[in-house]
Amino acid sequence: MLRSTDTAPKFLLAAGVLAGLACAGAALSPAPAAEASGAVPSFAPDSSTAWIPDRPTGDDFLPPASGPGPVMSAKDRPYVPNGRGAQPTYRIADLSNPILRPWAIEKMKKANDEVLAGKVPYITRERCWPAGVPGFTVYTRVQALYFYQTPTKVTLISELNQWPRHIYLNVPHSKDPKPSWHGESVGRYEGDELVVDTIGLNDKTFVDNYRTPHTDRIHVVERFKLIEGGKTLQAVVTVDDPGAFNMPWSAIQRWRRVSDRSISEMICAENNFSFFNYVVVPIPQADKADF
Repeated sequence: MLRSTDTAPKFLLAAGVLAGLACAGAALSPAPAAEASGAVPSFAPDSSTAWIPDRPTGDDFLPPASGPGPVMSAKDRPYVPNGRGAQPTYRIADLSNPILRPWAIEKMKKANDEVLAGKVPYITRERCWPAGVPGFTVYTRVQALYFYQTPTKVTLISELNQWPRHIYLNVPHSKDPKPSWHGESVGRYEGDELVVDTIGLNDKTFVDNYRTPHTDRIHVVERFKLIEGGKTLQAVVTVDDPGAFNMPWSAIQRWRRVSDRSISEMICAENNFSFFNYVVVPIPQADKADF
């Protein structure tokens, strides 16, 4: 099956297995013969190459050179991350972005109002839920990304909770993939780029850190490319979701290469607590003990 796992228990099992493989070194890292000849880009030249977010606001999207772009901070409420020598803030979304459909604006305004009222915003990261796509590469903050390339598949692992994504090469999409957390990703190499096409996502995640919603009609294309002599990894992301957005839009993400950084184990499990008694986490609870 090409699709990602659909349930949390299976997902956590898969994440644990892949984390073990990652820590084992080169278990998934052998490159295809074509890569050695320079036919395809090598995003994992060795088993310890890590990619760390390299953006002015940490893990937020960068706008494209032209055309519709991602939701960003409200102009009168700029986001200030930690470590910038100023009081950090929570994100307030700019709802004037023309990409947003009215229902999305309404939903995001409620989230903005709660933050302005003093509440803490929560996204899937804080709930230990999978991030979806393109959220997979947005929520990393200081955590690294790792690539494992084989002739038939690229496995992308986020150090955050050891989230895995499986990108199957040179195959078509399934006819009707069942919606899942990370959807179904198929890829191909185009010159020096890895092009990843993802469909079959559920609507339980956000596309960014500003709590921008989407529907299960979302279609994401990511173009990964090494720039600056291989020191920087860049992804140009295009999002098309007629259920949530008035038009397709694009964004840029960048990471800097760090060598000799093995993946660190991070344990994050869903829990039965409501965050500060105002964000409900729908985790089933037993009414009585098993024994």
